[in-house]
Amino acid sequence: MHDLLRVNYAEALALQRRLRRQVIDQRADAVGPGPMHLLLLEHDPPVITISRRPGARRNLMATDEQLGRAGVEIAETDRGGDITYHGPGQLVAYAILDLNRLGLRINSYLRLLEQVVIDALASFGVHGERDSAATGVWVNGAKVAAIGVRVSRWVTMHGLALNVTTNLAHFDLIVPCGLAGRGVTSLQRELRRRCPTMGEVKAALAQQFSQSLNLRLGVADCA
Repeated sequence: MHDLLRVNYAEALALQRRLRRQVIDQRADAVGPGPMHLLLLEHDPPVITISRRPGARRNLMATDEQLGRAGVEIAETDRGGDITYHGPGQLVAYAILDLNRLGLRINSYLRLLEQVVIDALASFGVHGERDSAATGVWVNGAKVAAIGVRVSRWVTMHGLALNVTTNLAHFDLIVPCGLAGRGVTSLQRELRRRCPTMGEVKAALAQQFSQSLNLRLGVADCA
């Protein structure tokens, strides 16, 4: 498990791909499989990521001029889902996990990610909920955490993004996750002055990952 602090999207994506290749290669290691990985980070500069889903780009509402004024970049992504925003104040957790070793399939893995967030939120007195019609975690009907993954040879990439002190105005640049009419929220909006620090949220989320997966998570850096 490693805290990368703030990192741009391209750098984090390259690191994920390198670690996924390592996890796949380690399956054939006679010594036994190596660690899996959890990367905790904030994306800086802020970025809107657009998946390969047909029509996803139509959910980008901003012009190039508006994006420039907001200092928000655009990046294509190979995760599932639609379109979303990442930026400072949002805790992103990228998990590089071998689902075969964990005995999970995609749907059960997505539910596990939701539960990790729900349990972490509960530690701060926030009631997070699932929505049967949309993957993610919701508070009072607004999305507080988005989830999007990629699974290749049963090894995962990408993961979840939890709004802590995120600039929620940047979500106005898109139709978040392609869900028109659904709002977004953050721990800061829900808790006001009781909002935990980013460090506290990282610790809570990391603890829930460790408890839920019951495994050794490797340390990785951006080198």
